[in-house]
Amino acid sequence: MGRPSRPLLSREGIARAALELVDEQGADGLTMRAIAERLGVKAASLYNHTSGKDELIDALAELVNAEIDLTHLAAAQPGAEWRGAVADYARSYRAAFLRHPNTIALLARRQVGAERQLLGYEALLSALDRAGLAPADAAEAAAALDYLVLGSALETFTAGFTCPADDYRPAYPALATALAASTERDTGAGTGTGSNPSGLDDRGFELALRLLLDGLAARLTTA
Repeated sequence: MGRPSRPLLSREGIARAALELVDEQGADGLTMRAIAERLGVKAASLYNHTSGKDELIDALAELVNAEIDLTHLAAAQPGAEWRGAVADYARSYRAAFLRHPNTIALLARRQVGAERQLLGYEALLSALDRAGLAPADAAEAAAALDYLVLGSALETFTAGFTCPADDYRPAYPALATALAASTERDTGAGTGTGSNPSGLDDRGFELALRLLLDGLAARLTTA
């Protein structure tokens, strides 16, 4: 009789199990024991493929950042194309972290070391350089995009207002009017994604992205 089959372990398989745990349970759910239980192995066997939790978090960063589309940045040439390329990158970046918002707590204040993270910054900064932006301005733009994308993926503005708009009106009339108008805009817009978003959270992101790109374009004009 052959030996009982055992799950085949790999660094990527362990990382994907870790990502599933973080998606389901948040950053606090990421433990070596929990990963081992999900994979049906003993925790000690994980250390044949990874040195520990820190290395696993780097592997999580690789997986999430691999979902970000860099092709538009790579194809962007000097001229007006850079705006669309950066906008497409920002939307893809946001979409990746909207799928995995619980990873932000693990990655946001961590040293950037994962290869795919570094490739993303290289692609963005190269595109901005080809557009003619000064290196210091490009660095500020990359930081601003991080704040915009990760902030919008972590926080939802609309979920903070759970009451009907009119319930706010007696004490907060401006808030009530704005929420009601936003709801009307949602109804008229239908559903959409990407460059045609619907919903206040999406429209707020698109507005901030457009203002950021306008500011970068103004620096290019001044230069």
